[in-house]
Amino acid sequence: MKSITRRDFVKGSVLAGLALALPHSRIFGANEDIRVAVVGFRGQGGGHIKRFLGIPGVKIVALCDVDKNVIAGQVAEFEKRNEKVDVYTDVRKLLEDKNIDAISIATPNHWHALISIWACQAGKDVYVEKPVSHNIYEGRKIVEAARKYNRIVQAGTHKRSDTILPEVFEYLQKDNIGKIKLARGFCYKGRKSIGKVAGIQPIPESVDYNLWTGPAPLVPLMREKLHYDWHWVWPTGNGDFGNQGVHEVDLCRWAIGQNTLPERVMSIGGRFGYDDDGTTPNTQIAILDYKPAPIIFEVRGLPFGENSSEANNYKGIKVGIVVECEGGYFAGGGGGGWVYDNNGNKVKQFLGDGGGKHQDNFIKAVRSRKGSDLNCDILEGHLSSALCHMSNISYRLGTKVGPEKIREGIKASGEFTETFGRFQSHLEANKVNIEETPAVIGAALKMDPKKEMFVGEFPTQWANELLNRDYRKPFIVPDQV
Repeated sequence: MKSITRRDFVKGSVLAGLALALPHSRIFGANEDIRVAVVGFRGQGGGHIKRFLGIPGVKIVALCDVDKNVIAGQVAEFEKRNEKVDVYTDVRKLLEDKNIDAISIATPNHWHALISIWACQAGKDVYVEKPVSHNIYEGRKIVEAARKYNRIVQAGTHKRSDTILPEVFEYLQKDNIGKIKLARGFCYKGRKSIGKVAGIQPIPESVDYNLWTGPAPLVPLMREKLHYDWHWVWPTGNGDFGNQGVHEVDLCRWAIGQNTLPERVMSIGGRFGYDDDGTTPNTQIAILDYKPAPIIFEVRGLPFGENSSEANNYKGIKVGIVVECEGGYFAGGGGGGWVYDNNGNKVKQFLGDGGGKHQDNFIKAVRSRKGSDLNCDILEGHLSSALCHMSNISYRLGTKVGPEKIREGIKASGEFTETFGRFQSHLEANKVNIEETPAVIGAALKMDPKKEMFVGEFPTQWANELLNRDYRKPFIVPDQV
């Protein structure tokens, strides 16, 4: 496999055109503060605030959240430091503020793209959490907006800023342990039931539910918690593949040196072990059929079964990647890992920092006005988020069948068949019999990577409808950004 370093990767991508200083952008003096606003900070956004406050030359000047209690709590922290900060509940008002240079977005997934596009149109640079989009169409529109308005837009897949991973992947791509055969990604992360309600639930009084809902359908709340559990329902979330898994599938794509979407995808899964109000799978496998080395991804939300001899890890990895080569494999992720030979003997260790300075990298690019300074330009974020979306579309168009029919449907791939065997063993360890509680075998979909649309024999109109969504006025991701 051809070696692809980070520098080569940038030169060979759309980013090459951004290597020069971006026009029509504010040029920052060496001692001039970059003024940042943080949008959404009940969860990840709180970490964004702490990180930006720790970067010299950065000042947080505004906060925006649809929950007044969340705003009040954070404003109190600013007051303790004798720092002034403007507050907003409506991001559209915030984007009118000419005193803001950049925004950091950590809202629920269904808001990521629209705020990013609006911010580019308003002349702001953008740091947007992962996944950068709720669907494939949205991700491409952020890329278009970033290019059209000459904005610095960084995706929040922070492991791209790990100090050692460029060296790891260069080592693998130079065939030091043979050619890369397969990249595996793992999200073995326990997720409890979100409960099952008997009727409509009250919206917290502190929340502007219209603004919280934004582009999604404005419907009654039918789960116990408004916050966080939005991850596990399709109108607002993307399951754990799009939540935690996007980090690891991004590393897989980086490791195998792929710069487009794969031509084929299939996913298998289900929501097993409990009956709750979630709709996304808590146990899922997918094959993203890049050539010559595919990606196989696994999500496990159930615990390790006590009566099983199978460890709830793969070659020691629970959340991370394993890149399998002809003469051995790399097992690790953010923070580095080890190269092993095919007998499991350690060959070489790589130690990194996990990518904790990803926001620092964003600020560096904001100052330089060079898109090539970004470790994870929005195009990278779009492609890796789209891998999650492709897999989920396959799953959502699938059919529940018994394990023998699944094996028959995937027999062409020995690696995926082996993965399904471990999938079944894991469920059995959790007392789930997929003969009685069948898994979903997803549609075998073919993608046109250039058009980012599905093609082929499967009724493509169904798959392509899930590339986008029906937006609620006025919260519409536009065709023309």
